[in-house]
Amino acid sequence: MNRITNRITFLTFVFALILTLSAKMSAQEHFSRNLEGIKFIPKGQWITGLSVSYSQSDQDNYQFLIIERLKGDTYTFKLSPMLMYAFKDDMAAGGRFAYARSLTRLNNADFVLDSETEYNLDNLYSLSHTFYTTALFRNYFSLGSSTRFGLFNEVELQYGYGQSKFATGSGDAISGTFQTTNSISIGLTPGAILFLNNYSAIEVNIGVLGFNYSHSKAVTDQIYVGNEHHSSANFRINLFSITFGVVFYL
Repeated sequence: MNRITNRITFLTFVFALILTLSAKMSAQEHFSRNLEGIKFIPKGQWITGLSVSYSQSDQDNYQFLIIERLKGDTYTFKLSPMLMYAFKDDMAAGGRFAYARSLTRLNNADFVLDSETEYNLDNLYSLSHTFYTTALFRNYFSLGSSTRFGLFNEVELQYGYGQSKFATGSGDAISGTFQTTNSISIGLTPGAILFLNNYSAIEVNIGVLGFNYSHSKAVTDQIYVGNEHHSSANFRINLFSITFGVVFYL
């Protein structure tokens, strides 16, 4: 009986102590970090940008490591306009469209592993082009009282469709594959922005979160049909996804 009484007394003491601490905490003044918040992108602002990239290379009897007598040419081209509207202070929504095209022609390439092992690859042709449509939402943050430098967080939903052709050989020995690809992705892309003046700014962003799914269908020599499903999730910083661009605020 004394043991039960002691336990009740102990629990009563603990309960009273909790009530006393709660009363003291509620009596304290509300803590404020005094973080300053200013209007960085005002409502009604139009945000537009355009990125263009092009690269080309030609090889004639080129040699690199185990590759000898390399002869061919290749080029890649990408065009990506963007348009967004700030429907609320520091919040904008819009879209981005992108078109990418690449061509590779390989007339000859010898892979020499040693003096007795050599492989030859010739008459290779590859052409691909892809369209991307992306819905965007951005939330901007100013750093202190600065109106020139800030951060933003971008959420994007992207759909892509592409076609590619691949052929090897020549004459009656030619073999070709035609492939179509549909893809969808959801991503989170934080970034930083630096205004050069009132109307133009430099942006840099990097993908850290995302989910991707794609389905490809390939037909070889108009006979053989193959399908591929691919999905991936990324929850880390991808250094290869860093992009730079110039954006105009109108």
